[in-house]
Amino acid sequence: MLTAMIIVALIATLAASMVWQQWRAVQIEVAERSRMQSSWILSGALDWAKLILKEDAKSGGPDHLGEPWAVPLAEARLSTFLAADKDNTDEGGPEAFLSGSITDVQSRYNLRNLVDNTGKIDATQVAAFKNLLRAVNVGEGVADRIADGLRQAIAPMANGGSQNGPLMPREVSQLTWLGIDDDSIKLMKSYVTILPVPTPVNANTASAEALLAAIPGLDRGTAQRIVQSRQRNPFKSPKDVLDLVPEAVRANTTATQVNVSSSFFEVRGRLRLSDRVLEESSLVERQGTTIVTLSRQRENSRDSSE
Repeated sequence: MLTAMIIVALIATLAASMVWQQWRAVQIEVAERSRMQSSWILSGALDWAKLILKEDAKSGGPDHLGEPWAVPLAEARLSTFLAADKDNTDEGGPEAFLSGSITDVQSRYNLRNLVDNTGKIDATQVAAFKNLLRAVNVGEGVADRIADGLRQAIAPMANGGSQNGPLMPREVSQLTWLGIDDDSIKLMKSYVTILPVPTPVNANTASAEALLAAIPGLDRGTAQRIVQSRQRNPFKSPKDVLDLVPEAVRANTTATQVNVSSSFFEVRGRLRLSDRVLEESSLVERQGTTIVTLSRQRENSRDSSE
C-alpha cells in the first residue's frame, strides 16, 4: 500500500510539473507573439510618419507648426486603422490603442553647436547658450562644463586621433557623463538637444528660450515677439525672422544659427495593449525626400491610468 501511494504521488507530481511547464511555454509564446506584434505595429507607425515627412518635403517651403506632420495622433483603437469590416478583426482578443507624434528636434538648441568641427569651443555660442540657461534658472557655469566636455569628446576624433576623452553624449539625459547634475538636466531638457552635427534652430517651431540661444544678444521680449509673429504667419525665410530683431543683433546672426526649415525630427509612438504599454522614440533625419532612421529606443511599462 505504501509503495502504491508513493507511486501515485510521484505520478501526480510529474503530471503537475508537465502541466505547469506546458502552461509556462504557452505564456512565453503568447508574450513573445504580443511583443513581436507590438514591434511590427510601432515599426509600421514609424514608416507612416516617414511617409508624412517625405510628402512634406515634396511640397517644399518652410517647416512650421501648421503643417500635417505637427498634428499629434490622439489615442485611437488600432482596429480603426486596419479595417472597417468586423469580420477582419479579432473580437476575442484584447483591444489595442495607438497614439503618436512627430516633433521638430530643431525647435531646440543643439548643444553640438558649442564646439565646431575642429574641436574648438565657439565662445559666441557659449555666451548665447548662457542666455537660455538664465531663462530656465540654470547656473551659467553649466554652459562652460558642457562645452568643455564636448570639446574633450570631439577634439580627438576631429584630429584623427584615438578617443581618449569622455564618451560623446547622444541624449540630453547622458549629460551626467560630463558632470551635469540631474536638476539642471531636468530644467533645460525641453529646450536643448544633441544632434550628430551642428544645426540651426527653426524659428517657426522654437520656443522663446531656444531662440535666446540661437540668436546671440537677443533679449527675452524680442524672442517672445518672434513667437507671437509666427503664429499669425509662419516665417518664409531667415530674413523674415531677423527683420524683427535689433540691427546690432541682426549683424551678428547667420543662417547657420537660425533658419525656417528642419532636417531632424523625433517620432514617438505609443501602443497600449490591455495593461501593458510599449513606447518607442525614433530620431530621423530628412535628406531631401529620403528619411533615414538614426536611432530607436523602446520602453515597456504598465498603464497607470486604470
